Amino acid sequence: MLKFLRIANFKGWKDTGVIRMAPITLFFGANSSGKSSIGQFLMMLKQTVESSDRKTVFYPGGRNSAVQLGSYKEMVFRRDPQNKIEFEYKWSLPEAAVLEDFLSKKSFSGNHLSFAAEIGMKSENQSNLALSKINYRLGNQNDGYTLSIGMNRILGSDRTSDTGLEFEVVDDPSILVRKQARPWDLRHPVRFYGFPDEVTARYKNADFVQILNLEHEKLFESIRYLGPLRTKAERLYSWPGSEPESVGYTGENTIAAILAARGRKISMGFNQRTKPFEGVIAAKLKEMGLIEAFKVNAISEARQEYEVKVRTKGSSEWVDLPDVGFGVSQVLPVLVQCFYAPAGSIIIMEQPEIHLHPKAQSVLADVMIDVINSRQGGENRSIQLIIETHSEHFLRRLQRRIAEDSLSENQVSAYFADISRIPAVLEPLQIDPYGSILNWPKDFFGDEMGDIIEQSKAAMKKRKQSAKNEEASK
Repeated sequence: MLKFLRIANFKGWKDTGVIRMAPITLFFGANSSGKSSIGQFLMMLKQTVESSDRKTVFYPGGRNSAVQLGSYKEMVFRRDPQNKIEFEYKWSLPEAAVLEDFLSKKSFSGNHLSFAAEIGMKSENQSNLALSKINYRLGNQNDGYTLSIGMNRILGSDRTSDTGLEFEVVDDPSILVRKQARPWDLRHPVRFYGFPDEVTARYKNADFVQILNLEHEKLFESIRYLGPLRTKAERLYSWPGSEPESVGYTGENTIAAILAARGRKISMGFNQRTKPFEGVIAAKLKEMGLIEAFKVNAISEARQEYEVKVRTKGSSEWVDLPDVGFGVSQVLPVLVQCFYAPAGSIIIMEQPEIHLHPKAQSVLADVMIDVINSRQGGENRSIQLIIETHSEHFLRRLQRRIAEDSLSENQVSAYFADISRIPAVLEPLQIDPYGSILNWPKDFFGDEMGDIIEQSKAAMKKRKQSAKNEEASK
């Protein structure tokens, strides 16, 4: 689970500042305010980790990628290639990591890792990207770090590797011991985060750095993404029996995920009754007031095709999914993604409330609380939700649940992208134990009070004019 995130010189953000990441992290703001950029940045890092090219510093995406960010100039702040993109984040490990130094017989352990990097153009005359530095710190949540190790680019060195750059390893405490052999040039780190093989060739006791590489890859393997535009409902779905990794960026694998998860049972919290996966989805749709019942049927035993049938409130007829409101097909991937994702997943979603009426948006917030509390096989699923939303009803329901003690204020972290200031500022919303927002931004969800006042003035003016007309007609 991510604990904090900071990004500098990326798209519209000069510096986001330190973003506290909670089980439910929300980003609000006007259109084109930059709130989507935060999830896009994480997805670009995920795409880079999964890229087959180990020398690619950033993979901005292609035709089938979750995000497509273009060239470095298009993604860097103010499109100035002289700016360097800096970022850092901290995450908790499912199990404590133990790094052994077999020479000194010392070990360094911790259940949290933090990472920082700085990336820019290789030189003024080249278009290639290069890392300036990377750094890992292993430690515990509030006890500092036990080991810090990274790579820094050496500036002005006479010796260069085949990448045209030379790096040095920096560790604290200093434990690495050089091998008595020819000096191995340290090549460019792997992608944006990895120690190259030359580190273990140069030092006698640096094998543990590969564990750091692996933990980083595990972090981004846990990230799932669902975009704001989901695929429309179909009358027939094909499923060959495979188990998709997720519902897909647009929800294209939603029905396949439901079928693949039919053997799973999930509860909404400790000592809560478990339900079959499909039953959980049906129950949530019903709670939101969207349908009365839901089921997925095979067309025939000989075919790998399925139909989704729903029954609306007050009706006894089962109809196909495309024959009910559009909101059902748009929120179905959201629900399935939340309960289908493996334990420990980080789910990034844009506008999960899209095409839902206000009541359903409010209940969707309750569903998200159930998601972070959900359990499977007697174990907490430990799901983290990163949500970009425009919904006032969604936030109001979370505030209410905090006041009712159904949710702790520490389980929610909310930010408002304020573009009224230059450069833009990511403002943390201060939520107290009573669910109140202590620093509510001006016109956060529009000028509601202004609209009420102006509507009252217009109504009064209209009444006066109507009275004058009646008087004149007498």
